[in-house]
Amino acid sequence: MPETVAVLSDIHGVLPALEAVLAEPDVRAADAVVLTGDLAAGPLPDRTLDALTALGDRAVWVGGNADRELVEYRRGARAGIPDPIAPWAAEQLRAEQVELLAALPASATLPVGGLGQVYFCHATPRADDERVLVDSAAGRWAEVLGGLGPEVETVVLGHTHMPFARLTHGRLVVNPGSVGMPYGRSGAHWALLGPGGAALRRTAYDYGAACARIAAESGYAEAAAWADAYVWARNSAEDALAAFSA
Repeated sequence: MPETVAVLSDIHGVLPALEAVLAEPDVRAADAVVLTGDLAAGPLPDRTLDALTALGDRAVWVGGNADRELVEYRRGARAGIPDPIAPWAAEQLRAEQVELLAALPASATLPVGGLGQVYFCHATPRADDERVLVDSAAGRWAEVLGGLGPEVETVVLGHTHMPFARLTHGRLVVNPGSVGMPYGRSGAHWALLGPGGAALRRTAYDYGAACARIAAESGYAEAAAWADAYVWARNSAEDALAAFSA
């Protein structure tokens, strides 16, 4: 049983943010690093996957909707992706990286010290693109979590890019937020699970330098504008909540 688990979600190809989190002492010391999806759809997709693959056996991978969409696009199963950067990102992946994303499971379950059986997924246990928020009604949470067995004491999910922890229907639900595309506050957001419970973490890094690096190293035509919007978290949490609730 791992005693400590670092959870990284929604990295979206922002390699400078990922590198900052991977350098955190608590991440370096964690028994496992769980990756809860939407890993590569962003400005440095192939290099981000290389950095994650380098974690080796410490990494537990879970797929997200953006990962699935990259694979579908590359395999000709869809003509486009609503996210403007995603078709470009899909074309940057090497063949083995497409296969890596295609093989990602929808969920993973691990026993974690102090938290019992922890169920990890991208959006909800039911779908990789379903939205559930910290202020969703109790009935909505009952629907979303209803398919889980009683042995699951903790649920960790991502997708909405906003960190929270909530107790609902006898389970702790944790969203670590987004490493690469945070809403509401800049920084690389992640979570640390262990005997002390679930801690929401935020790693600050040099956002200006990260934007400059992305603009210089990404081949995406709008990389500079993309980085300015997302690395600096120009989208407020309130705007995001309103959009997701609509």
